[in-house]
Amino acid sequence: MNWVVWQALSRAAGTEDAHLFSTLGRTGGLFRGWLHFSGRLMPGGKLRRYESELVILRVAHLRQCEYETDHHIRLGRRAGVTADILDRLREGPAAAGWSAKERALLTAVDQLVTTRDLDDATWQSLAEHYDERRLIEIVLLTNQYEGLASTITALRIQTDR
Repeated sequence: MNWVVWQALSRAAGTEDAHLFSTLGRTGGLFRGWLHFSGRLMPGGKLRRYESELVILRVAHLRQCEYETDHHIRLGRRAGVTADILDRLREGPAAAGWSAKERALLTAVDQLVTTRDLDDATWQSLAEHYDERRLIEIVLLTNQYEGLASTITALRIQTDR
């Protein structure tokens, strides 16, 4: 069963072997459970796909996770993440050109990755743009991809190129 999922996901990613899925697929049912959870956050979450990609790409940058970065640059392009936006993502929330909503989102990502928490001012700023469900989703999405970056790094999963 995992082989079929791995093949389908590899094709969707535009590669013969999506190394992340072929590696995690070795865990059997654990892989399918993780894939369900992960898929419910992205692409199945309530955040706009563009916003999800901003979160994921910022996490990948902060964690220096080449696999996540490479994969989500491709996905991000489909969601409207341009080369200019990628450059700003590398600079972070203080870069010129972000909307107040994007700045609040990226500030929250930076805090979650670096401190594992959100201060009151960041939460308040984020809450000006998102409802409660999306606020929770932002925290879950950020932590999902931060944990995934740790997994990719620890297991030495190579990029699909």
